[in-house]
Amino acid sequence: MVIDALESGRSAGPLRRFVPSRTVVLVGLMGAGKTKIGRRLALRLGLPFFDSDQEIETAAGETIEEIFANRGERVFRDGERRVIARLLAKPVHVLATGGGAFMDPLTRALVRKYGVSLWLRADLDTLVQRVSRRSDRPLLKAGDPRAILAELIERRYPIYAEADITIDSSDGSPEGTVGRAITALAACPLASVPAAREGPE
Repeated sequence: MVIDALESGRSAGPLRRFVPSRTVVLVGLMGAGKTKIGRRLALRLGLPFFDSDQEIETAAGETIEEIFANRGERVFRDGERRVIARLLAKPVHVLATGGGAFMDPLTRALVRKYGVSLWLRADLDTLVQRVSRRSDRPLLKAGDPRAILAELIERRYPIYAEADITIDSSDGSPEGTVGRAITALAACPLASVPAAREGPE
């Protein structure tokens, strides 16, 4: 479901008072702005913010790049699933996930049950420009970043499209993206439905 609403001056007041009843889970490719937008969104909503990649690094005592190099992607994905399940058991917050997290069927099922998913969608040119600012992206070390991102878009965007909300993050300021996200969350019925009380198994 795609909800793309613009936050207007007249609606800014009530939107500031909106707080979702379940965790907001940000999904999307690397460079989409999940962490940057997630922190600002959490601040605007008055909620805690968690980044699953940072939580994985803390739990493993290694960086994401080191986990990929030393243990492989499969081990990383298994750990990622467990960390996201643990985070979804916490009180309502904003959660930024890694680019591949939502591709895992078990993780998607957990997100559907305990959260409301929001895809930050960005075009290829925007992603290439943004990821060029960092050198710690394991999946981009195997070749040309633009070609790799194009392949990831083709493979992952159909799955990301299953998210409850889609927001374009290519254009405008981060605050504008946050405003559109809050507008969309306020209009999404699922965001106002509390998740089951028990935590994920």
